[in-house]
Amino acid sequence: MSEKATLEINGKKYEFPLVRGTENEVAIDIKTLRSSTGGVITIDPGYKNTGSCESAITFLDGEKGILRYRGYSIEDLADKADFLEVAYLLIFGDLPTQEQLDKFHSDIKENSVVDDDVKKILDAFPKSAHPMGVLSSLTAALTAFNPSSVDVSSEQDMYNSIVRIMGKFPVLVSWAMRKKHGLPLEYGDDNLGYVENVLRMMFKNPNREYEQNPILINALDKLLILHADHEQNCSTSTVRITGSSHAGLFVSLASGISALWGPLHGGANQAVLEMLEAIKEDGGDTKKYMAKAKDKNDPFRLMGFGHRVYKNFDPRARIIKKAADEVLGDLGVEDPILDIAKGLEKEALEDPYFVDRKLYPNVDFYSGIIYRAMGIPVEMFTVMFALGRLPGWIAQWREMRLRKEPIGRPRQLYIGETYRPFKAIAQR
Repeated sequence: MSEKATLEINGKKYEFPLVRGTENEVAIDIKTLRSSTGGVITIDPGYKNTGSCESAITFLDGEKGILRYRGYSIEDLADKADFLEVAYLLIFGDLPTQEQLDKFHSDIKENSVVDDDVKKILDAFPKSAHPMGVLSSLTAALTAFNPSSVDVSSEQDMYNSIVRIMGKFPVLVSWAMRKKHGLPLEYGDDNLGYVENVLRMMFKNPNREYEQNPILINALDKLLILHADHEQNCSTSTVRITGSSHAGLFVSLASGISALWGPLHGGANQAVLEMLEAIKEDGGDTKKYMAKAKDKNDPFRLMGFGHRVYKNFDPRARIIKKAADEVLGDLGVEDPILDIAKGLEKEALEDPYFVDRKLYPNVDFYSGIIYRAMGIPVEMFTVMFALGRLPGWIAQWREMRLRKEPIGRPRQLYIGETYRPFKAIAQR
């Protein structure tokens, strides 16, 4: 017997089926709510209690601190896989064989050259332009250089579009940074791995050889894996709803980049560094600022602590803390900002006020520290987030199109004026 939920409105009862996910999550299927009740809708600002889709990509349990991609724990993937393996897993559903991974990487490298006219678009941006705005614009512009629409019924056509954007996106990421710093634009090296090429394209100086640091490669690889997908967050939902109109992959990704730009989403790790800068300018007293954070009447808020989804701990933060310690230890960076960060971390992990309230350092806190130590400028932090999230966005767009989901069209509850007769301008 199927499970049902009963809703009573003005004395009349309506039944709606319950749907269970594979992890025993329960949802009330209200597809027929409006039609069966004569126009009643639900209202849920921010969609905190509303499932917009069924998805087989990512499972997240904030109360238990669980994050899994396609059933694999984030801990196992960060420890045993590299970013390209995880990208393949997210997009296609299974971990690749060595042959599949080699072909995936080879096809990505084949598609890593960006049309030279894209440089003209980049040249039109002032150096003051934020790299996220540049990245979003250039990603959308790729549509003009690849005008044919993706035939979603063709696996080959879909695959070609995926390797095309996986190849070109890291180039656009590096160009966004190099443009801001007045450096010549770089391409990758076919002999290097995906993440190694990202670092080379970003940091190679024109007058010297670029030397790879395995600790930095490992840290960036883990960061990209940790950011690769995170269920139906703001930017992912944006990619899906844009794609639901049958907009192409590149422009759907550009809409996700724009959504990620906001300080409440991908800009959180940038906000961490801005907070640390402000503390430094005020003398660098971490104890003073921890006291301010405890004071309910003080407007100061700790950035990079706690998480709106993870209620006990962020599983990604546990993984990346180790990488952060390795990077700081290896580079031996002397930086008062990083010293302040370590001071805040120590206080938060030991102070009962923060421990009891589970205000632990989250992934944004540690990613900001790593990027700072690596020499990545603060305005590029969200761009690096976008690079990590790319395969997740692709996977979500692909899933939505293959499932033939209807165009997104939320309802609203109108609270404006009722009918008003029009007045001629002389009578107003």
